Amino acid sequence: MNNKPLLESGKYYHIYNRGNNGQNIFFDPENYVFFLNRFHQYISPFCDTIAWVLLKNHFHILVYVKPFEEIKIEKLKYTATEIPKKIDIHLQFGHFFNSYAKAINKRYNRTGSLFEKNFERKEVPTIAYFKKLIHYIHFNPVKHGFSEYIWDYPWSSYQSIISHKPTKLNREFVTELFKNEDYFKLYHTEDKDYSDIDEFIIEF
Repeated sequence: MNNKPLLESGKYYHIYNRGNNGQNIFFDPENYVFFLNRFHQYISPFCDTIAWVLLKNHFHILVYVKPFEEIKIEKLKYTATEIPKKIDIHLQFGHFFNSYAKAINKRYNRTGSLFEKNFERKEVPTIAYFKKLIHYIHFNPVKHGFSEYIWDYPWSSYQSIISHKPTKLNREFVTELFKNEDYFKLYHTEDKDYSDIDEFIIEF
């Protein structure tokens, strides 16, 4: 039984999922790009993305679920499924995961579940915790030994936030949160104690 809380519009969530039994979900660099493209296709119409990181066998994403009246249903496009009769954010995540998993299974001639069945999510009730949670998300590659420094890891939102190139990320929100780019960079050079955001962290 899935007892996880439902995602509600107008709220912020830390979203997490990993490979089934801890297996990899990314095998080549193009998989990361494909994942982000699929995420934008299926989830961006419903959510603003604030921060993200993709690692070999899991990912973390911080999102804001848009109010229903802001969702332009007529512009939704699908590749792995027809436009469903019922539109809700949980179905969207299901379509997204299924679309990515089917493509990966076909690409690598594999079978079986790619992701764990139910993705994890934790509501973050106030933006007071956001700076440290964004740091936690960006620090994941260092924590797991994929990079020596936060800014060297290519598959996170860190570089998109300090870049001036077009992005699907809500860069303006993050920039206002940290006041300016220099403080954002400085904040990410400092070690953090995550004990005060423990209830919003998802780890296995």
